[in-house]
Amino acid sequence: MRASQILHTRLEGLYCPVGDFFIDPVRPVQRALITHGHSDHARAGHGKVLATRETLDIMRLRYGEGFAGETQAAAFGEELRIGDARVAFHPAGHVLGSAQIAVSAGGLCIVASGDYKRAADPTTPGFEVVPCDVFITEATFGLPVFRHPEAGLEIDRLLGSVGAFPERTHLVGAYALGKAQRVIRLLRERGYERPIHIHGALQKLCNYYASRGIELGTLRPATLEGSGRQDFAGEIVVGPPSAFADRWARRFPDPVACFASGWMRIRQRARQRGVELPLVISDHADWDELTRTIAETGAREVWVTHGREEALARWCELNGIAARPLHLVGYDDEGD
Repeated sequence: MRASQILHTRLEGLYCPVGDFFIDPVRPVQRALITHGHSDHARAGHGKVLATRETLDIMRLRYGEGFAGETQAAAFGEELRIGDARVAFHPAGHVLGSAQIAVSAGGLCIVASGDYKRAADPTTPGFEVVPCDVFITEATFGLPVFRHPEAGLEIDRLLGSVGAFPERTHLVGAYALGKAQRVIRLLRERGYERPIHIHGALQKLCNYYASRGIELGTLRPATLEGSGRQDFAGEIVVGPPSAFADRWARRFPDPVACFASGWMRIRQRARQRGVELPLVISDHADWDELTRTIAETGAREVWVTHGREEALARWCELNGIAARPLHLVGYDDEGD
């Protein structure tokens, strides 16, 4: 059996004909296996959805109870049979509940990584290397220029700025699922014990993370109702990046605009967004993590998707690994 008989691309996304299912389809399908809860991978409207318990819960929070016709929770490491395919979910280290999906049939194993990172993250289980014949890897930061610093050191820069400018509010842009909770937890691990103020768009997901045993400390609504502008002097406010582009952000005293993203490695992006304090904190693998992961899987063939596909495919070829870009469409970088 050839790998393309196990998984290949269709307009809806990656399709497994031997199991009659899709992985992270971008259009409604009868059966979908979902790697994680970011909206470019987890969409509503499928007939049946198989995902980790956390991903199903996150989809329910985002889309409501009727987001799918039927749902089934998959435990990490548990092997399930779907048609003539065997599937198993393994930790991806991207956000809470994120998984790689291993699909086996005809003596071959293909692992679809979804989005992943190798860096330590106190809010999600760490990435697990899964030996395979074919590895389908993301390439969001698939260029050698992207080498992410240790996230805790970036939090130290944030805290240093808070100490240096006690009269200013530090507004930290961080995506609602995963990045915001990681930044908050890292602040706690660096000894920041004051209440952290959050935009209302983060409340449900922060509550869910806390319900799963991820301690975020005291969180308060970032609202000026019943308080004055100066009450936020010296405070840290976390919210989705989109909120900082409207009038909401201008209510705080002399705010320091911060943005937590792997894209903050590119200074021009930071300037375009008006970011005063760029924080290079990524929930995706950087170049060294991508290439190390490919080598550690032992895959003899690599398919590259949603990102800088050609550069990573070329690295594979130079290292004796067959590779090709998949050119899937409909995926972005919500987590970064």
